[in-house]
Amino acid sequence: MLADGFFTRFGMEQSFRWLHILAGITWIGMLYFFNLVQVPGYAAFGDEAKARNIAIDKVTRRALWWFRWGAVATVVFGIMITGAAENYFSEPFSKSGKGLTISLGMLIAIVMFLNVWGVIWRNQKVVLANAANVLAGGEANPDAPAAGRRAVMASRQNFIFSIGMLYLMVFAGHGVYKTVDLSGGKIAGFWIISLIVIAVLEVNALGMMPWKAKPNEGLNKIYDGKGVQNPVIAAFGFWVIVVVICEIFLTS
Repeated sequence: MLADGFFTRFGMEQSFRWLHILAGITWIGMLYFFNLVQVPGYAAFGDEAKARNIAIDKVTRRALWWFRWGAVATVVFGIMITGAAENYFSEPFSKSGKGLTISLGMLIAIVMFLNVWGVIWRNQKVVLANAANVLAGGEANPDAPAAGRRAVMASRQNFIFSIGMLYLMVFAGHGVYKTVDLSGGKIAGFWIISLIVIAVLEVNALGMMPWKAKPNEGLNKIYDGKGVQNPVIAAFGFWVIVVVICEIFLTS
C-alpha cells in the first residue's frame, strides 16, 4: 500500500528531523527578524515613544511567542532525533569529524536556547509590561531600558552564534569532515579552543566583562555601531573562526 510505503520510508527518526528543521527555521527566522529588522526599525522611531510602545505591545509580543516556543520545539525535536536514531552516540561519534561538528553545533544551540529563556525572555517581559503600562496611562518603569539592553545583547550574541552553529549542524555535520579516528590531541585541541571562544563571547553577552552592558565599549562593539553592520561582521567572523578550528583539528 502507498501509505505503508510512505510511513516505512518516513519513520520516526525522519519525522523528528523534519520537525526539527521546521522548528529551527521558525526560531532562527524570528531571531533574524529581531536583529536585522526590528531593532534598527524601532530605533528609527526616535522620540515617538507611543508608536514604539504600540509596536512592542502588538508586534513584539506576538513575535516573542513564536521565537521562544520555536526554540523549545527545535531543542526537543533535536533531542528526540538522538533517541530515535539507532546508536546515535556510538563510539566513532566522539572521535569523528562528523560527530564533533554535530556536538559543537548542539552545544552552541543549547547556549542559544538558554539565552532565549534565561536572558532574552526574562528581560523582554519587563519591556513588554512597561509598554503596556505606559499605553494604559501608567508611569514608565525606570528598569525597562536596562532590561531591554540586556535582552538585545543576548539576542545579538545568539545572532552571532547562529551562523557558525548552522554551518556545524547543516553543512559540516553531514559528511564534510570525514576523518573517523581522530587523535586525542586533536580532539582536545578542538574542544579547548572552541570552548574558550564560546565562553568569552557568552560572558560578554551576559554583561560580565569590565565594560558590562555599556554600548560601544570593549567587546560590546560587536553588538552596536551603525545599523546591523557590526553584528553581521561579527557573525561571519565567528563563522570563520569555526571553519578554521574545524580545518585545523578535524582533518587528517
